[in-house]
Amino acid sequence: MKIHEYQAKKILREFGIITPRGIACFSAEEAVEAARNLEGSVWMVKAQIHAGGRGKGGGVKVARSLDEVKQFAGKILGMTLVTHQTGSQGQVVRRLLVEQGAEIRKEFYVGIVVDRSSRRACLIASSEGGMDIEEVAARTPEKIQKLFIDPLIGLTGHAADSIASGIGLTGSAVAEARTLLQCLYQAFDSTDASLVEINPLILSAGNHIVALDAKMNFDDNALFRHPEIAALRDLDEEDPAEIEASRYDLSCISLDGNIGCLVNGAGLAMATMDIIKLYGGNPANFLDVGGGATAEKVAEAFKLMLRNPKLQAILINIFGGIMRCDVIAEGVVAAAREVKLSVPLVVRLEGTHADLGKKILADSTLPVILAGNMADAAEKAVRAAESASATAGA
Repeated sequence: MKIHEYQAKKILREFGIITPRGIACFSAEEAVEAARNLEGSVWMVKAQIHAGGRGKGGGVKVARSLDEVKQFAGKILGMTLVTHQTGSQGQVVRRLLVEQGAEIRKEFYVGIVVDRSSRRACLIASSEGGMDIEEVAARTPEKIQKLFIDPLIGLTGHAADSIASGIGLTGSAVAEARTLLQCLYQAFDSTDASLVEINPLILSAGNHIVALDAKMNFDDNALFRHPEIAALRDLDEEDPAEIEASRYDLSCISLDGNIGCLVNGAGLAMATMDIIKLYGGNPANFLDVGGGATAEKVAEAFKLMLRNPKLQAILINIFGGIMRCDVIAEGVVAAAREVKLSVPLVVRLEGTHADLGKKILADSTLPVILAGNMADAAEKAVRAAESASATAGA
């Protein structure tokens, strides 16, 4: 689960990390009042969406008067902000963060993510923070420092000092960075975060370390331990299809293609999308119904795919181990009849009760295209989508 910058900063402050004073706002009038309460002569007006690159997209402005605060807030609120992380469709801005401006002497980057290969949290730091951190990592990887943290020991002062010195901090700033890094790891570990990122972390004109921005993502499977964090979920920032899928315990991610995929198992789902691409098609979604799906769950997954107006074919690829192929078939038949299926349906069933599942589909009188293997299924789905596209364009 993702949260907004202002929410992440509030959590980090609870762990002792210094951030600029700021107030979340939902209107231009609230933004002006927030600036008055914060005092000062320079304020940052920042769009709050679940994506990076807001500055380059025009979603972060420096205001030097209350009139400018009102002007920028009015312009940003309601705009569709397009960044490299939102995709071409962008994301509508519904809330702002107004905070005190800061005098920046130097920008840095720090973050912690879960590293699967080492099964540890990985602390990442760089002397080159700011909007172009991805380019820094790609072009000058020697400027990126990594430290894999032993969960039994945690982040030691010596290790934190080494990272701080390695990114160019000296003197009292090293001690402040040590405190921040150790607090950051504590926040990451205590909240079951999957990512925590400060970009930029700054050395201020007063030689203090301040978290100027913040991003936190959390492990969905651990949210039951953190109801206060779960309550921060902003459904406006999520894909409606993914929200609907989560209600039925389905794993769904919307994509830009036109071939819907209904698969059991994340690995098989990835392989299915790959083979669709191999045969020249584009998947419309990642949709994993899991190994213990019921007919009702399969029906909901099927209906979810059919809500996509770009959909021109569906590929169902099931390898029944725990999952029974007849259950899949029953769910597909029920859903197809309810929504009046209007796109080609390619089905590949293998495993437990596969023959029974195929018989259910054959007896349903639905226009099902049966496939013998994955390659056959992908080729037939791509051809069906191309045919449907050509017919629609005629």
